[in-house]
Amino acid sequence: MEPSIPLRIAYAFASLAVITVYGLLLIGSMARISAKVQGRVGQPVWQPFIDIVKSSGKRNSISHGVMFWLGPVFRLAGGVGTYMFVPAVLGSVVFQNFSMSGDLLLVMYFIFFGQLGMALGASEGGHPYSAIGVSRGLAQMTAFEVPFALSIISIAVQYGTLDITKIVMAQQGGFLNWTLFTNPLAVVAAMIAFLGMSGHNPFSVVIAPQEIPIGPPTEYQSNLLGMLQTNRAVFNGAKLVLYMNLFFGGATNVPVMVVKTFLIYFVNIFVGQAFPRFRTDQAIRFFLGVPTLIGIAAVVLFAF
Repeated sequence: MEPSIPLRIAYAFASLAVITVYGLLLIGSMARISAKVQGRVGQPVWQPFIDIVKSSGKRNSISHGVMFWLGPVFRLAGGVGTYMFVPAVLGSVVFQNFSMSGDLLLVMYFIFFGQLGMALGASEGGHPYSAIGVSRGLAQMTAFEVPFALSIISIAVQYGTLDITKIVMAQQGGFLNWTLFTNPLAVVAAMIAFLGMSGHNPFSVVIAPQEIPIGPPTEYQSNLLGMLQTNRAVFNGAKLVLYMNLFFGGATNVPVMVVKTFLIYFVNIFVGQAFPRFRTDQAIRFFLGVPTLIGIAAVVLFAF
């Protein structure tokens, strides 16, 4: 029996709360792991929770226009929208979200929406480094979306559908049915694009975490910064669940979801600790090179 609309909305909010907490724990634990690799003590795992509470408890008296305020709102809407139309756990009433009401194209639009909203908000700020961060981000986003889009086209042709739930169901029956094994070229292209999408090394130049001014969030503080920090957790969780569903067989229970998404996210940390940061022009040339060729090969393989 299908739940009523109010109950479905309640389930969706519960699912969103779970993925937000999980996303914050991922950020904290990965920062701790990175610190250990570098020989540092590192921040506590719960530091992201402290940061959000501290930021959200303040108020912002600086404004550069309406879009300056709407930028973080659009960014958060992009993360929430991405997650709301992805089934986090196959067959779960609580974690199915609104996956029956949208498809893969809608999810991709929400991914773009959040990033473009952040760019519009930051570009209205008065700090010159905000504009620099926007130009870096949009240029790099345009580049890494090419192999990602090609991988999506490939699996859409492979499974004959854009319905994420149907794609997950097609991968059931054993790990050899996962897209990882049935279409490895698409998975390789998508995972390389995921490195740029997540903003870790070697593609972290957008927010430049080793620099004092860190790109688009330079002027955002207090409750607006708290909104951006919250979205970081939601958006990370949403992307991980999406990749798990498309390429790694999805999940039929919460523990499997946690293990798979943790391992997918760990790829970012592993690569980020092994490679230094690329400049923007280097990142663009990289994404439009071998990853794009791999994505084209994946499309051609299943098209013909």
